[in-house]
Amino acid sequence: MLRKTALTTACALATSTLILSGCAGNIENVKGKPTVYEDVSSTGRVGGVGIESQDVVAVTDQMMRDMLANPMLTGRSTPPRIIIDNEYIKNESTSVVNTNMLTDRLRIELNRAANGRMVFVGRHFSDMVQKERDLKRDGAVDGGTIRQTAAQAGADFRMGGRITSLDAIDRNTGTQSRYSQISFEMVDLELGTIVWSGLYEMRKAAKDNVVYR
Repeated sequence: MLRKTALTTACALATSTLILSGCAGNIENVKGKPTVYEDVSSTGRVGGVGIESQDVVAVTDQMMRDMLANPMLTGRSTPPRIIIDNEYIKNESTSVVNTNMLTDRLRIELNRAANGRMVFVGRHFSDMVQKERDLKRDGAVDGGTIRQTAAQAGADFRMGGRITSLDAIDRNTGTQSRYSQISFEMVDLELGTIVWSGLYEMRKAAKDNVVYR
């Protein structure tokens, strides 16, 4: 009789555990909110006076179109070699900006749109290229399918630029305003002359203090 009672109790406990487990799987996280995808080219739910995704998209699109229309960059019989990275992009503004977002998007979109009218030198990948070149010349790997060259590709032009800003705060209302300038310039790497310049500017005002990271 005792053995039967113990067995009955164990079965009841097991059944209760299964029921509770099934219920736990259906519990909704009432405190959390589902992730919402937003259009990167428009103002999102969280916005302030800093440089945001819509500004990155707008400035790179504008610069790309302007560069493609420049005959000194796209009208040459031999496509120029160009370096676009953030090595010479200075952020002197009060906005927290990862300048790689600007140069990466500009380089990638421009490379796609140029369709061979420009050749982009990946100077930020030079270490990777040099390691492979050394392996080939030491005989550790074969020569690949591309011809060997005396050195890595030199560039004709390189991107430089600056981000600056001017802030104003209304202490009575707590409203903050920021005027931002983003300038890009393409420099001839032999003469030092500037063959193309582009400027993007904006001014934003907001009361809420948004933290950018």
